[in-house]
Amino acid sequence: MKLRSILIDDEFLARKRLEKLVENFDDISIIAQCRNGAEAIEQINLKEPDLIFLDIQMPDFDGFTVLSKLTCKPAVIFTTAFDSFAIKAFDINAVDYLLKPFDEERLAIAINRIIEQRKLQKATLLEGQLKKLLNDYTHQQDASLKEIIIKNRGKEVPVFIDDVHYFKSDGNYVNIHTSEKKHLYRISMNTLENTLDIEQFLRVHRSIILNKYYIKNCTYSGNNEYVFLLKNGEKITSSRSYKTAIIEYLNTI
Repeated sequence: MKLRSILIDDEFLARKRLEKLVENFDDISIIAQCRNGAEAIEQINLKEPDLIFLDIQMPDFDGFTVLSKLTCKPAVIFTTAFDSFAIKAFDINAVDYLLKPFDEERLAIAINRIIEQRKLQKATLLEGQLKKLLNDYTHQQDASLKEIIIKNRGKEVPVFIDDVHYFKSDGNYVNIHTSEKKHLYRISMNTLENTLDIEQFLRVHRSIILNKYYIKNCTYSGNNEYVFLLKNGEKITSSRSYKTAIIEYLNTI
């Protein structure tokens, strides 16, 4: 994507010369030109460019005053006939400071610098986004239910989620089916579903949630219903209202 830029200089010939030089760079597009500081403030705040080429000495506002009145923060390349402002320019993190008359080669150095800075910013942003996604995923995994504690005759019996073949609702309770036995646990199906890892469990019916690890195969039985054959030989028939979720699951295997 091209960097949207605004050229700011009170001298007409200086603007036209800069325009001609900038047009030689495919990575830069010119979206406006301004002849004084007041125009620059208005156009920059309105169009929010990525980059501005900014003269320092102008009749109304100088370049530093323009920057102080902006509501956005574009990258800045100063273009001026005076070298006395260079230190101040770099104090405000200007990309470059070009002394007039500069040539295309010198301009290329400045433009390449801003392009590299933008690439680094994008890479840093992407890295941050990836870290956030990883942290969110890790948090989700950590938050997922790992075991259910069943109280039986005063004792607490842990049932590990990985051992569950499927859950089936039974009134205000849920039957937990494992390879060894069934356990009755007081919880609603909706509450239970919200605590389970969606990567591991699939709700196929208002009253049934399957553990994907124990699904052997799935066949379409017609009327938007599917039959799941579990590894222990049991067959579970889905309901039509869960067709979309089932299709999404089948597309992943």
